[in-house]
Amino acid sequence: MNALSQEDPEATVKVSQRKGSQSADRPPRSVQACNFRSAGRMSNENVRALTAIHETFARHLAVTLDDYLGTVMGVKLKGLDQIPILEHIASIPPLSYIVPFFLRSVPCTIFVECDLNVVFPIIERLLGGVGGPVHGVRELSEIEEEIMQGVTSLVARKAEQAWRIPNMSLEQDRRIKSSLMGQNCTPTEKVSILKFTIEMGGTTGSFQLVLPASFSNLLMKKIRGDQPEARSRLRFFPLPSIRERILDSDVVVAAGLFPLKIPVRDLVALQTGSVLKLRAPVGAPTALSIEGREIFEALPVRNGSQKAAQLGRRTQQTSWEGE
Repeated sequence: MNALSQEDPEATVKVSQRKGSQSADRPPRSVQACNFRSAGRMSNENVRALTAIHETFARHLAVTLDDYLGTVMGVKLKGLDQIPILEHIASIPPLSYIVPFFLRSVPCTIFVECDLNVVFPIIERLLGGVGGPVHGVRELSEIEEEIMQGVTSLVARKAEQAWRIPNMSLEQDRRIKSSLMGQNCTPTEKVSILKFTIEMGGTTGSFQLVLPASFSNLLMKKIRGDQPEARSRLRFFPLPSIRERILDSDVVVAAGLFPLKIPVRDLVALQTGSVLKLRAPVGAPTALSIEGREIFEALPVRNGSQKAAQLGRRTQQTSWEGE
């Protein structure tokens, strides 16, 4: 027993030394906390695709609202986020204007959310006012809600044009409260929120498009389906010849007077408002130069509201004359 007890500590020391040397050879492990909230998020490629589509949507909507409201409008995409529907509902300000749109082809609901800071100026503009900033918010009357139905319907039509999904039609419903949004989505569903800013006559507000996950996936499939078609068109598109590319290139063309001699005293006497006499007849032709080479005589003329030059005789032979 005494011999075994004396050998055991030595064996234990040797085993621990071997384990220590093996662990020193291994690279250190990187341990990070798992964030389950980030699971299922869109990839950067999908985010870029959705951003590009809705930036185009914002530009087209701004032009349409210009005509509809009769004033200069600015609509810009502010950001894109993806969060659970319940978390989004909790962040919605009170008295927000929320309108659901139902899809026939896909069983889902899309929401248009508008801040009252921009709703009241739009209504005032449609009723003949200037659409200035709002001081304090209140509930909308029935007439005001009817007016806003036309505006949100216009937003939906422009969204349909931007998404370009076949046989897709958004059916507009009446305004709802934020607490009822959860009835159209599962509690754990994540929604894509596209945030836009609106500028109108010194008033700045915002509105949002809330897309459920099922519709976002459908939209991404549509985008990916369009990309191979675009690549195939580019792949088989014939490249222009060198001559065609040269003929399509830009050159600097200038029409000005031929070289003139002017006394230095006239230049020294120049002041603001002075008239410098060039001592050249008004009817004398000017020179049309290309990349600094005088090629034609020319007379200054007008073509509608544009300045132009009427060519006369050629003053210099060019290398491309026989082509």
